[in-house]
Amino acid sequence: MTNTTSTESTQLSPFEQLLENSRREYQQVQTELKEIDLLIKQTAAEVERLVQRNAQATTRLRQIEAAFDTVPREDIREAYTAVREVQQRLFTMRGQLEKLQSDQKNLSRYAQFLRQVLEVAQHPVDLPEASREGLTETEAIPPIVRVIEAQERERQRLARRIHDGPAQSLTNLILQAEICERLFEIDPEKARTELANLKNAVVKTFKEVKEFISTLRPMMLDDLGLIPTLRRYVEDFKERHNVEITLNITGRERRLANYKEVTVFRVIQELMGNAVDISQATAIQVGVDIDDQRVQVVVEDNGRGFEPAELTEGPLVEQMGLDTIRERVEMLQGRFHIDSQPGKGTRATFEIPLP
Repeated sequence: MTNTTSTESTQLSPFEQLLENSRREYQQVQTELKEIDLLIKQTAAEVERLVQRNAQATTRLRQIEAAFDTVPREDIREAYTAVREVQQRLFTMRGQLEKLQSDQKNLSRYAQFLRQVLEVAQHPVDLPEASREGLTETEAIPPIVRVIEAQERERQRLARRIHDGPAQSLTNLILQAEICERLFEIDPEKARTELANLKNAVVKTFKEVKEFISTLRPMMLDDLGLIPTLRRYVEDFKERHNVEITLNITGRERRLANYKEVTVFRVIQELMGNAVDISQATAIQVGVDIDDQRVQVVVEDNGRGFEPAELTEGPLVEQMGLDTIRERVEMLQGRFHIDSQPGKGTRATFEIPLP
């Protein structure tokens, strides 16, 4: 039985294998969406319960404060502790609820994308042999395959970022919580200090997670469009990374097709991240020009720069996500180009035709 399955698998073409993987992925996403929906309901119920507990604890505390001189000190301490604990729990659960809702929205978009991929794949368009002549190796790959491969590369990069960012922070929080738990039995005063540090770490981690979610999909992009979202993103980026950024918008400031706005924003986002994380730049210039025929973008930094050959092949290409960027642009019939020299920074340009 095992040999038969193995033989059938090896007989699948690369396209058929990608298609089968997409089907399995779609089924997995649907399962995850059901699980998230259940978790959201449970978490929302817990938040509602904690809101009521917080109101009760706060009311009790106000009553005690009103009769502060006559209430035993132990009752005062217990009242303050009860309010602090329920508010900390409420803060944590609200954060979890926001994250679950964001995950649900992102997974729903991904499921929709996979469904569209599977629908398109049922009716593949085969180019005549003569039409394939003169195409580059990348251009000769069926568009559906390029879409799936680009999506997989993006998921791998996101997984690495989650592992190095929020996942690591949450691991540290668990360790700090264990330290606090042990200290309460040995040195309660020191444990309170560590608990305060833990609270600060929780707030910081929660902020990091919210920033990460915003980076994945800014809600403004759907509501207000590309240019307002870019302005907001640039301001937030300045504050987070302490770099100087100049954003220059020229031409007609208008809404574009949603998928084109997403692509332009994502590529700019990626190039700015590369400038800070990899090029170690302290200043970035972003130019966006929109006219009736095309949107043109220039992202330039004063970072350390690279040898031109490093930007065409090797580990740096994967680290900077250049293949994914190029494929995103080219799938919209656009062009992408990047120039760099050691010590002279990096300049990336791309344009996408409109409408």
